[in-house]
Formats: sequence, structure tokens, C-alpha cells
Amino acid sequence: MAETVIEFVLRRLSENGVGDIFGVAGDYAFPVNDAIVEHPAINWIGCCNELNAACAADGYARMRGVGAVCTTYGVGELAAISAIAGSYAEHVAVFHLVGTPNSATEEGRALVHHTLGNGEFDLFHRMAEPVVTASAIMTPQNAVPETERLISAALYHRRPVYLAIPSDVATMPVLADALPLGLPVSDPDSLAAATGAVATALNNAGQACALPGILLRRLGLTDAASEFLDGCGLPFATMFADKSVLAEDNPNYIGMYVGRLMDEPVRAFVESCDVVLMIGAMLTDGNTAGRTVRLDPDKTITIGQHCTTVGSVVYRNVEMADILRQLPGRVTNRAQRPAITPERLGPIVGGDDDIITADALYPRWENFLRPNDVIMTDTGTSSLGMTFAQIPHGAQFHNQTLWASIGWATPAAFGAAVGAPDRRLILITGEGSHQMTAQEISQFGRRDLRPIIFVLNNSGYLSERMLCKDMTLAYNDIAAWNYAELPHAMGCQDWFTARVSTCGQLDEALKTAEHADTAAYIEVVTDAFEAPLMYQKLHENVESFYNLR
Repeated sequence: MAETVIEFVLRRLSENGVGDIFGVAGDYAFPVNDAIVEHPAINWIGCCNELNAACAADGYARMRGVGAVCTTYGVGELAAISAIAGSYAEHVAVFHLVGTPNSATEEGRALVHHTLGNGEFDLFHRMAEPVVTASAIMTPQNAVPETERLISAALYHRRPVYLAIPSDVATMPVLADALPLGLPVSDPDSLAAATGAVATALNNAGQACALPGILLRRLGLTDAASEFLDGCGLPFATMFADKSVLAEDNPNYIGMYVGRLMDEPVRAFVESCDVVLMIGAMLTDGNTAGRTVRLDPDKTITIGQHCTTVGSVVYRNVEMADILRQLPGRVTNRAQRPAITPERLGPIVGGDDDIITADALYPRWENFLRPNDVIMTDTGTSSLGMTFAQIPHGAQFHNQTLWASIGWATPAAFGAAVGAPDRRLILITGEGSHQMTAQEISQFGRRDLRPIIFVLNNSGYLSERMLCKDMTLAYNDIAAWNYAELPHAMGCQDWFTARVSTCGQLDEALKTAEHADTAAYIEVVTDAFEAPLMYQKLHENVESFYNLR
């Protein structure tokens, strides 16, 4: 018996690494939902809302390379679209499956629920097109070639794709066949020319360094980059979005490059180099520390996903994986490394009844981290405060620097926990961000996952206070919640929970969380304006950052 459209789609997603699909059920998507539940190799992971489900798929994809979310037509897919856009901006491959009304309903322009009542059924597909790298409306005739095209596009660009599946089409047999599309390959001549140009530039440089970027992790090329950099002894720093993409205990690692905000030795070295090699890094405003970096384009080499640029010369159709395989042995080893030690957060200070300051908090969080941890941080105070924390070997630090959607980290952490259940998951979020998506705490408990969650309660949007003209403006205030009571209210009955406002209480809570055999949820209370040094420096540069005055 021939496979149905949805059976074929799910088989190909499973064969490409999707073992779980996040979502919220809906009547137009019931045939797709049914098929997911019945699939022997894929689990249905229900979420509290579609935005959270898409964020969870994003977090899952960061662990597994690919993720998937399923929503119903209209109301469901639009609720998810911000998270899908975030995956696009951050180069995360997520498959968005949308169950749509049946063919007769759409062809008849019927006035049905989840529509605008105007008989137009392609509106939401058109809304999705700018935030996905490819899309298709499935039919029995096109399901096989279009599925292969979308899988290829998602993996080639490491960005989301959109599959609309009408409810009647989902259960129809496929009416075509196709071979899976192959992986992209480089043009041999362009690859040889790019490799030669990069090697020549590095070998002729008196002083050089590298800035490895997040695309290395998205493409599974961190080992290849490490092998190359270790082999040629090239020192490297990382920008904020790229933190921990390569091991921070590597002897070639010199620290964080955050422009003129902090760590002057790293900035001075990087910007004085004859050649700066960027490997999968992007010069976004977050990565350029409020546009305070100064990199000379003529001295910059950029190895991108599909092309390499040396100065002003662009070598197209050069795959990052291929050039990283070609470079080892072509670049002269640099025996002498710069005498720069990565900046750290400082010693543990405070104790007993001392209030929790930034200087007391962030070094404790750094000390709490262990090898192979997965650390998810929300945009804002909590993530910037961890900029100079040394991430242990094998651990991963994740944030959403470019899309910068507050609330992303809680559901993304849930997805990451599903995607990597054998690793300790640590979520650090601010209470303002947490209020956006806190419902997903319940899903950790439902799946018997055991995260360690820290909610930084500083009575409002401190990150916004630090970036606006007047820190006391009312729009940065939020409702006061009893955060430590949330897990119990959401069904997480056996969790360790605590609300701490002194260093002594925090130390006891950290000790309990470290040894607990349950999940832990710790609300950390600080003064409303208690900001880490990194944010203080950003605040000092807010005029140049936003051109407010």
C-alpha cells in the first residue's frame, strides 16, 4: 500500500533526525496530529501554545541539528510566526508543519473559522514566506519532490521551512517518486582559489587571529574548526552570540571580544591583527557590542556558509565544511601565542545575610556550571551577566542575540531538554522574560525532565531600563508574581523550589540544587537596578548605541 502524504513527510523528517515534533493540536491539523502520534519513530510533544512550541523546536534543533513544530491553520501558525522568524535569524533548521482546511473548502472560498472571512486561503502562507527559506503547499503529486526540496533547503541554509498540508491531502497516497537530494558541494576551482587565498593571507600576516561563529555549531563543524585552529596555533576570541562555540579551555582561546565595552587586551589584540579570520560569525549589533568594534574590512577574511571573502574578493560556491577540510597543513603553525588570559567574572564574594549583588551572583552561577551542561539564557541582564563566565569543557552556552525575543529561553530550554535528555539543562532567565512563556514549566514536569531553573527577579525589565533615557519609566515595570510557587501550581509537585534574597540563602539553594534528584527552580531577588558590569558599560554607551541624543 502506498504511503500517504503525511506518512511520507514524517518518514523523511525522521530519516533526517527529527524524533520529536512540538505543537498544539487543531481541527484542521488533526490528520497530521494523528499521524505523528501513530508514527513509530516520532513522539508528539504537546506545548502550552504555538509560540512556545516553535521556540521549543528551536531549542531542540540546537541540540539535534533539526527540529519540527506542528500548528493548525491561521490562528496557530500566526501564533508561532515570531519564533519561526527567530529561527530564521539565528540559522536554526525548523520544519513548520501546518494543517490547513481541505481542498474543497479552499477551492470553494468557504467562510470558515480561523480565516478572515474573505475566502482567501493563501494569506497566511504568504505571511510566512519572508521568515522561511522555502515553502510549499502539499498535493499528492508534489509531496515527494517538494518534501525533498524543503529538506534540502532547510539543511543548506540552516533555516526554517514551511509545509502546508490540507487535511484531506494528508491521508491521500503520494503519486510521485524522487531520489533524496544530495548535500551541497563546492566548485573545485573556487574552493582551490579560496583555500589558497586564505592560506597565503594567514602565512603572510605578522599577527593574526580568528573569530569563530555560531554557524560552526549549526553546521556541526566545531570539531573541524578546532582541528584547523589547533593545527596552526591561531589564537581566537568569540563575540557574544558565539560564546562557547569552541571550547573556552582551549589554550588558543584569549577571551571575549566585546569591542570597547570591556576586556581591552582582547580588543587591542584583535583590532591590531594583520588578518582577522571570521569563521561563521556575523557582525550584528549584538556581536559588535553596540557597534563599538573596529575591524578593517581589508584585513578581514570571512569564511561563510557557502562563500569565502578575502578582503574585497568573494569566492562563491565554497562550502564551509570543504574549506575547513582543505586548510589544515596549508597554514604555518604559530608557535608563539599572545600573552592574554581570558577575563573572568571574579571571585565569590558576600555571604550569610549580605544582599545579592551582581558581583556576588554571576561568579556563583559560573562556579555552578559543569562540563557538558546546556545553558540557555534569555536576552537581557541574565545573559549579558554571563558574558565572561568560563564555560566548562563540553558545555554549551545558548542565547538569541540577533532576534533577541524575550521569553525565548524557557520554551527553548524545554526543547533542548527533550533533544538532549542525558545532559544537565540550566535555564537562566529574567522575570520579565519569564512572564512571556512561563507556562512551559509545566511541560518539564509532564515529561519528567529535571532542569535547574534560575529566575532573576529585579522588579521589571532591567535590560530595558539600562538602555533607555530614564530608568524609572513606568513601561519597564511589570506585575509582581510569586515565582517560586509557579512549579507547584503548574503540576511540578516534587520540584525543589526556593526564593532567595541573600548570599547565604543562595549558597544553600545552589548546594541543594547541585545534589537534588529532582528539578530545581530558584527565584533570585536583587535590587531593581542591580546590573552586571557588562550592562553598565553598555549603558554608558547607550547614546552611541541608539543615537538617542
